[in-house]
Amino acid sequence: MVVLLKLTVDLIIQYLSCYRPGEGTSFRKLHHNHRQQAKGLLFKLAIAALLLIAPTLYFVTSYSSTFDSPAEIDVQKLWDAADSGGWIPSSVPRSHWRPPPSESNGYLRVRCNGGLNQQRTAICNAVLAARIMNATLVLPELDANSYWHDDSGFQGLYDVDHFIKTLENDVRIIESIPEIKKNGKTKKIKAFQLRPPRDAPINWYTTTALDKMKEHGAIYLTPFSHRLAEEIDNPEYQRLRCRVNYHALVFKPHIMELSHNIVNKLRSQGHFMSIHLRFEMDMLSFAGCFDIFTPAEQKILKKYRKENFAEKKLIYSERRAIGKCPLTPEEVGLILRALGFDNSTRIYLAAGELFGGERFMKPFRSMFPLLENHSTVDSSNELKDNTQGLIGSAVDYMVCLLSDIFMPTYDGPSNFANNLLGHRLYSGFRTAIRPDRKGLAPVFIEREKGHIAGFEEAVRRVMVKTNFGGPHKRVSPESFYTNSWSECFCQKSAVNPADRCPSDNMIGNLDSKEQDS
Repeated sequence: MVVLLKLTVDLIIQYLSCYRPGEGTSFRKLHHNHRQQAKGLLFKLAIAALLLIAPTLYFVTSYSSTFDSPAEIDVQKLWDAADSGGWIPSSVPRSHWRPPPSESNGYLRVRCNGGLNQQRTAICNAVLAARIMNATLVLPELDANSYWHDDSGFQGLYDVDHFIKTLENDVRIIESIPEIKKNGKTKKIKAFQLRPPRDAPINWYTTTALDKMKEHGAIYLTPFSHRLAEEIDNPEYQRLRCRVNYHALVFKPHIMELSHNIVNKLRSQGHFMSIHLRFEMDMLSFAGCFDIFTPAEQKILKKYRKENFAEKKLIYSERRAIGKCPLTPEEVGLILRALGFDNSTRIYLAAGELFGGERFMKPFRSMFPLLENHSTVDSSNELKDNTQGLIGSAVDYMVCLLSDIFMPTYDGPSNFANNLLGHRLYSGFRTAIRPDRKGLAPVFIEREKGHIAGFEEAVRRVMVKTNFGGPHKRVSPESFYTNSWSECFCQKSAVNPADRCPSDNMIGNLDSKEQDS
């Protein structure tokens, strides 16, 4: 670089020495020759300048990303919320939003299948569907028996009065379908049963579903999991989903009290992290990640997969290389340790029964011995006989929501992790550690081959590129329920009028009754 700079300076001096105006007749006679010489020198000068500038440009472009993001991850900062960039959660309407008419087009019943969080997204979709069709929503049914063997139902989990009151300016909601008198007899309106297509567009509800509702007076949509498209080009519809998910759906008081008691006990000893350790039979079977298990365990996983999922040829090495396998407990521990967490870190585990048992947990426990779950922290024993039911899942949800850091180990098709990431984002950009499984796969594979040197640095290089809970653009396949930015957020001094926060009195009209209050 110094040599090139000196060459450039010499050429400039040489060029200037060729052109000295004011030297009279002798200069004019030589002007033509000097001009030709100058052209050659200018060409050389341009080449030298290019050689001088090119490495500089390369340096700037190559290392600008390094300057934008820290080379190391500051663990202490992770215990605090991520930088909001001036964004605050807001799901109140920002345009004219009419209350539901006194007369509706009929009654809408839905049966929400799956686990707690799959049901939660279905409830949000049911409210939006009712709004789209100008229907009266009957309190959604939760299909608890087939999945959880738990008959808590909507009334057993959520604060019904609060749910109806919060959404009174959006949809009409009743607890049960009414009775009618016909030919001197009293009977309930019989709803016409329909099976909505998966991710149905809005026009399916305004045509097929609405026509049947007007014809029969009521429709019953079942099953109702992922039956309304997530990406809708209507910000007000998306904000309604957020009002349902983050304001209207509040667990019953005894669940909230139990959750807060657990959080208070954990936090009485300082910060704590929650981890959704998704190393369970159903997810391992779904992912097709069998090779690390014994022949007997593989047989169980393959049998479960054959009975519950579509047949597909899955090769473990290929699946793992592209990040499709859930992280093992040991891999989770190695990531945390590489980030700088030590064995004094308190960790709350939200997990069902780990497949493979203690031999997979032992390496993790040796790195992070301060492990808890809702059964070990709950002194009331209320969850002792209900750890796999909806109430246990609800408590896990709340503890993970309120923890200082949340780490999902498999956020692919996991509704629990995806909903929590979205809720934590909406609750003030609370820190989330989201391992890039695809980026980390070659790092772990090399470690298993015995290449230990530089392992932790390699993990940090991958993780420093991930998002730790701050606002970021939603890119497919990321779900709206995982990231509702920017529809459900605003800025008080936004440049774009569409991002500007509504007036304070509008915000005050929404009774938030925050889940973490």
